[in-house]
Amino acid sequence: MSGQSPQDAWPLWEVFVRGRRGLSHTHAGSLHAPDAQMALRNARDLYTRRAEGVSIWVVPSTAITASSPDEKDPFFEPAADKPYRHPTFYEIPEGVKHL
Repeated sequence: MSGQSPQDAWPLWEVFVRGRRGLSHTHAGSLHAPDAQMALRNARDLYTRRAEGVSIWVVPSTAITASSPDEKDPFFEPAADKPYRHPTFYEIPEGVKHL
């Protein structure tokens, strides 16, 4: 580890927090930690200081695969030609309520 601090050698973790009112976890940020347990503790201290969360996920950044914003149009294009997958394609019968 010549020239590197211990933090630079630790893996990067992505932190997702589910708030009290939310139903899904949202990305809160990133942090470095030596293992998952320390990442959870650090995420709790860093991202839920005011008791904003009820659940935390930590995921190694290397485990996440994402689409590229530069390829947005070609990547999502195949879904655009399937309008039947959207609820606006169907007509709602008169007797159906709460839709």
